[in-house]
Amino acid sequence: MAYIVVLNGLIMGFQKDSTGHFLGGGTAPNLAGIAVATAVVAGVMSFLMGAIANYPLALATGLGLNAYVTFAVAPTMPWSDVMGLIVIEGLVMLALVLSGFRVAVFNAVPLALKKAISVGIGLFIAFIGLFDGGVVRKAPAVPVQLGVDGTLSGWPTFVFVVGMLVIVVLLVRGKHGGILWGIVGATVLAVVVERIKHVGGQTDASGKLVNPHGWSLNVPKWPDNVVGTPHFDTMFHVSFGAFHHAGIVSSVLVIFTMLLSNFFDTMGTMTAIGDEAGLLDANGVPPNPGRILAVDSLAGTAGGLGGVSSATAYIESASGVAAGARTGLSSIVVGLLFGLATFLSPLVKVVPYEAATPALVIVGFLMMQQARDIKWGDVEIALPAFLTIILMPFTYSIANGIGAGFIAYTVIKLAKGKAREVHPLMWIVSVAFVVYFALDPIKSWLGVS
Repeated sequence: MAYIVVLNGLIMGFQKDSTGHFLGGGTAPNLAGIAVATAVVAGVMSFLMGAIANYPLALATGLGLNAYVTFAVAPTMPWSDVMGLIVIEGLVMLALVLSGFRVAVFNAVPLALKKAISVGIGLFIAFIGLFDGGVVRKAPAVPVQLGVDGTLSGWPTFVFVVGMLVIVVLLVRGKHGGILWGIVGATVLAVVVERIKHVGGQTDASGKLVNPHGWSLNVPKWPDNVVGTPHFDTMFHVSFGAFHHAGIVSSVLVIFTMLLSNFFDTMGTMTAIGDEAGLLDANGVPPNPGRILAVDSLAGTAGGLGGVSSATAYIESASGVAAGARTGLSSIVVGLLFGLATFLSPLVKVVPYEAATPALVIVGFLMMQQARDIKWGDVEIALPAFLTIILMPFTYSIANGIGAGFIAYTVIKLAKGKAREVHPLMWIVSVAFVVYFALDPIKSWLGVS
């Protein structure tokens, strides 16, 4: 799981919000601060999962949701407002757990759509990894193309390819920490390449593209100090002005999108981990499910307070189970190790995108495997699932994919005369997404800016 300390900053650290500021409120990216906060949140919540729920499930910033809030939400409002919505989402999730309503909502969404959401997020993550790694780029004649001028060229691309192959080889050979070792190996290679070839960055000081074959963001070089004093610059920068800046409907739908993703991802993750560990009962329920879900809900709020997006249960916990973990002791150890990681934040500036983003592609592959559980021969569910999956990467939006899938599902059931098969909550959510997609025409009709 340690790769998230590096990767989260590379995903979230370079996006300006609506005020032109980076995460943490500064005018320059603060990767070290994001790394520290990511480690703190992961450490505290993993420790609590072990201590309170006694379950071998560790938590950290969720991949997919961090990309969603970075690229889809942050440009529309200040970062502090984004974190406010994440805090609200975590509190709503906790309320759903305490009331027992979470199971009702879980049952309202067809299983195939739940699987499709995970698959779509996986493809979205993989696309981000390929694009930020320079393998896929914008093109003049078509939307995207392979590398520069349709070819894979340049030393940074070479580092990406090598890093990807290393991770793949380690994973298929069953080596522990394959993703982490792939990032470390590719980073060392990147530092050596830059030292010898002096590749440089893609852009100049003004942000103008001057070197297409350069490093996309960080230019890898060894820092002056490996260990540094932790700075908590992103933590507790929370405000609740999103409803004013983005509007009530848009803000509610952002909360709902995060809620839905965390909601089903965690349920699936804790079940999968319990199954592999042999901890599930005859009905497929893990021990202390209420405590597990309560800690996970608090992790969402903790992520917002930490300024690093919602934290959630990690499927990588399966590696701990595979090594023998059966109790919360493993999660406590993970939490303590994340705490130590806060002192290694200077290392974050060494890692270029090209060394870290292969991890996104691999995580996308792991999430893609859930597509096997969708009945592709049944058009009534396969078509909504298909729309959910493809619209996430194609529109660069998780919300668009979920909305299209939900609307398509309810419309198809209505057309087939099977409206009674649709849960009332699905109708409510689908109507909300219709409003979401038609928000601009509605505003224009109402004369609202």
